[in-house]
Amino acid sequence: MTGLDSEEETVNDIKLSKSERTAAFYWDLFRSTFIISAVTVGGGFVIIPLLRGKYVDFGWLTEKETLDLVAIAQSMPGVVAVNSAIILGYRMAGLMGSLVAATATVLPPLLILSIISVFYEFFIQNYYIKLVLRGMQCGATALIVNVGIDLFLKQCKRKLILPILIVLATFIANVVFEINIMYLILTDGLIGLLFMRSAKYD
Repeated sequence: MTGLDSEEETVNDIKLSKSERTAAFYWDLFRSTFIISAVTVGGGFVIIPLLRGKYVDFGWLTEKETLDLVAIAQSMPGVVAVNSAIILGYRMAGLMGSLVAATATVLPPLLILSIISVFYEFFIQNYYIKLVLRGMQCGATALIVNVGIDLFLKQCKRKLILPILIVLATFIANVVFEINIMYLILTDGLIGLLFMRSAKYD
């Protein structure tokens, strides 16, 4: 057993056992994440519900685990899509899971942008490509709105006042008063630390 294997076995936060982390699992993780990343347009917040749905459907993570981990990823510096892939991959299969998920997330845009950069003039001036991108942006917007509504409804179903107030106050502060989202996330985190210690918020 290598040092890395030994270290992974002692990590309690890894969801899948070592026997479950087979070559077939890593291939499924890479393939599904690669496909999602390749067809996602509109930024990191669009890929999140797709990753969540796929990982939950496969039984690798629960709905609550995925939402909690994505919340952590969103509050960290860096690209949201890559952060989410890294932290979800680690939760499932440790360091190797993070590497596989992150690689599968980064590879499609890297390849596509490399091709576009070579034929930049063609893509930037092509009328039909512009129309396709406009339509895809509309679809991406719908996905982002769907994620927001889904998360908000989940909070409403729990019938807890404080989480709902945090959601509404954060939305108003960002949209109406244009307060930087990072300041709002830090403030929300502080509120959670001070006032959401009860088990009912789990």
